[in-house]
Amino acid sequence: MEQLVGDLLKRKGLRSTAQRRAVLTALQGHPHSTAADLEARIGADPAAAGGLSRQGLYNVLEDLAKAELVRCIEPAGSPARYELRVGDNHHHLVCRRCGRIEDVDCSVGAAPCLTPEKDLGFAVDEAEITWWGLCAECQKAIGV
Repeated sequence: MEQLVGDLLKRKGLRSTAQRRAVLTALQGHPHSTAADLEARIGADPAAAGGLSRQGLYNVLEDLAKAELVRCIEPAGSPARYELRVGDNHHHLVCRRCGRIEDVDCSVGAAPCLTPEKDLGFAVDEAEITWWGLCAECQKAIGV
């Protein structure tokens, strides 16, 4: 697994450091993780991350986002979240009560959300849509 992550980093023009490999590994199977989530997951095995500090973690996340290996989403009222699902223009559902976040695929074919009524000279290549509501579990908990 670590070799695959290292190869992926190199293909994106990044050095394969222990810190970058640790962050990518910590995100696998844990979409929408906060930096604190990642810090806790990586902290469980500090040797694997080569002594990654909190600032170092943010630097790694920024490098990975710039290389389009991770995507950062920032739902209102929530810390930034990171995921490995990149480049497919998917969207998100967020529960107002518990904060659960789910991925929602964009329309198949041409993504209609990439064609604003007025582009004002922008070359649009991504749209970020967030739907807010209550997840099924929270609806049940409050009797809705």
